[in-house]
Amino acid sequence: MQTAVGVFGGEACTDETSVPPLMNAGVGDSDRQAISSLNAPPFIAVELCREHLGVHPCDKRRSITDYRHMFPAIDFSLIENDEDILWKPDIREKNEEVAARGLKFLEWLWTRKEKEIAVVTHSGFLFHSLSAFGNDCHPTVKSEICTHFANCELRSMVVVDKGMIGSDESSTNYSGKIPYGLDLPSDVADENHIGNGN
Repeated sequence: MQTAVGVFGGEACTDETSVPPLMNAGVGDSDRQAISSLNAPPFIAVELCREHLGVHPCDKRRSITDYRHMFPAIDFSLIENDEDILWKPDIREKNEEVAARGLKFLEWLWTRKEKEIAVVTHSGFLFHSLSAFGNDCHPTVKSEICTHFANCELRSMVVVDKGMIGSDESSTNYSGKIPYGLDLPSDVADENHIGNGN
């Protein structure tokens, strides 16, 4: 949440606004000032969108009561339990379980009406979730999808629901057409395009 607020949050808070801060001053034992929610996008905490669960204390979350105090403008309404009931001290979540949780998160993401959504989470969660996709793509594209994220890396992806192709109304900003030809990465496709004399 600190990363999300640092990247997408507003300016430092001033006493002149009546909106709650996204993050209060000093969160995480830092010397950071409070960060304003003024002119910031909405922030929603989603329990599914977490790092590998279990064993490691750093992967256990605090209570939602604590988080609400630290991050007053973040919406925690989708989280049902105040305490972390998913993290187990003696059982580490299997990679397949992380991927399944990731797929559930993506199913929830499909229900959103927004066309542009930033997902701020941990690289392990993204790696295992995205590895479940792209089996029908060119191997180079599949490799790009499954590449580990670097620390604080931002990637832009377009997610297409093939079930919406041909419908009159799309819930995304994708036109709903499948490109002609092989599903190649853009640099390979450009080489092929130039090599064919086109």
